[in-house]
Amino acid sequence: MFTGIVEGMGKLMQVKTFGSNVHFQFKSAFDQELKVDQSLAHDGVCLTVTEINEDGYWVTAIEETLRKTALSQWKPGYLVNLERCLPVGGRLDGHMVQGHVDTVGAIVKLDDRNGSWEIGIQHDSAPFFLTVPKGSIAVNGTSLTVVESRPDYFSIALIPYTWEHTNFHQRKVGDSVNLEFDILGKYLARLYQQQQ
Repeated sequence: MFTGIVEGMGKLMQVKTFGSNVHFQFKSAFDQELKVDQSLAHDGVCLTVTEINEDGYWVTAIEETLRKTALSQWKPGYLVNLERCLPVGGRLDGHMVQGHVDTVGAIVKLDDRNGSWEIGIQHDSAPFFLTVPKGSIAVNGTSLTVVESRPDYFSIALIPYTWEHTNFHQRKVGDSVNLEFDILGKYLARLYQQQQ
């Protein structure tokens, strides 16, 4: 489990394709603290560390992951938001994030508010893609608070610290982002659907 509190950014160094799998090599400030078989969220996608060396570490994405996320758009030089799993007894500073991306959204608005940034994100409408004003959403693995909410759109507001310490400062209108909707909302939507 993750919390959506980004620890740092990793730079994508290499991409290698074998069959339907894609292998990514990243470099980050905490490469040598990682362990093989460790789960690590990359822009909100939980990926397993498969190799660590002096040049960084490797993770593998399978076809299902590539289909449901924006990973297939990543190119060398891309910066990803990174978060290691929540340790037992650790603080839950964000919200419960599984690292299982629900869908990809598109940035349709990015406004500089002279001290904060408002980002509008369009996504497919589906029963389990729920947002509520002041609720939680994970965008590229970052725990954020929803400002405006519609069935196929929501907006978020970023403080300067979040803007500078995540990859949002490199995003632009038209870019794809990974979305993980709140797990509690998804369970409630499923329960409601089953009772209809």
